[in-house]
Amino acid sequence: MEHLDKLEAESIYILREAYKKLGKLGMLWSIGKDSTVLLWLAKKAFYGHVPFPFIHVDTKRKIPEMIAYRDKIAKEWKLDLIVHTNQAAIDAGIGPEKGRLACCKALKTDGLKQVVHQYGFDGLIVGVRRDEEGSRSKERVFSERKEDDAWDYQNQPPELWDQFKTDFPKGHHIRVHPLLAWNEIDIWEYIRREQIPIIDLYFAKNGKRYRSLGCACCTGQIDSEADTLDKIIEELKNTKTNERAGRKQDQEDSYAMQKLRKEGYM
Repeated sequence: MEHLDKLEAESIYILREAYKKLGKLGMLWSIGKDSTVLLWLAKKAFYGHVPFPFIHVDTKRKIPEMIAYRDKIAKEWKLDLIVHTNQAAIDAGIGPEKGRLACCKALKTDGLKQVVHQYGFDGLIVGVRRDEEGSRSKERVFSERKEDDAWDYQNQPPELWDQFKTDFPKGHHIRVHPLLAWNEIDIWEYIRREQIPIIDLYFAKNGKRYRSLGCACCTGQIDSEADTLDKIIEELKNTKTNERAGRKQDQEDSYAMQKLRKEGYM
């Protein structure tokens, strides 16, 4: 099979397995390239009708264009969209000046945990990739989170020959990762092939573009002239810069993501 066809088929298989084996499902949508590809795959997997809601954990610090894009796509594609904010943390004055890890934990990790318990989700579908960041390379396709939403990254079951562990204790929930085997170039080549509408923050303007999207206060741009899909793909084939180099929380602590994800972050 052609490379992208193989990746697509595997991801659709995982989505259908999750729907078949798990209970109440939701899909996280961060508005970035990976989760938007995942949204597209979900539409394909279920023939245009996605049988679970999409979840955006809104920190109220996102780049404004991200929120406009979210609302536009949600309306056009008739998504069942849950938007949740940890308002108590915002009212308490949490922000990056309190420490970027503390801010991420309160607004993203704790916000996500609130969604899981408020809606009673048994499984969350997440668009993470192994190549994106070190702690994500330790994940499994079906990854258990315990009653306190913690991730035991040192005790992961084997997943051999597409045999996934889907039986977990009551009260735990499962993170499902259909994009683990994809890499950054795969994502962009698939976006180009499928003509997926993607937020234009990824395309260069005045010599700058975003390679990774997050909160406005913690996400930097890179120097780039890549203002088309072809140019982005060619640029990535020749870069040695880490994909998350513009994320300030990663710069604050080299183990930032592992610490956050251990406690329940996506």
